[in-house]
Amino acid sequence: MPKLKSIKSVKNLKNLPRFLAERSFLAFLISFIIISFLGSLVFYYFYIFSAEFQSETLGKEELLKLDMISQQKVLEEWQRRNDNFQAVDSKIYPNPFR
Repeated sequence: MPKLKSIKSVKNLKNLPRFLAERSFLAFLISFIIISFLGSLVFYYFYIFSAEFQSETLGKEELLKLDMISQQKVLEEWQRRNDNFQAVDSKIYPNPFR
């Protein structure tokens, strides 16, 4: 007997696209409501819940301090890359077709 129920459910699944196409506005409305609900859950979990968590831990932890030595190394690296970029632009290449 359980085999008949599975065959019946497969038959119903085959008719599902036709059912949704005939009632497209209702299908759109239901899917919109479900997606809006899931979106609000994700928003709550990642924005509001994290804001509450950060407010609790902010008093316990020290604020982020910048490491001036690392910042200076990064600045020098950026300057070196910028100089290399400018040097390539100023180089004059000979015309191979002359």
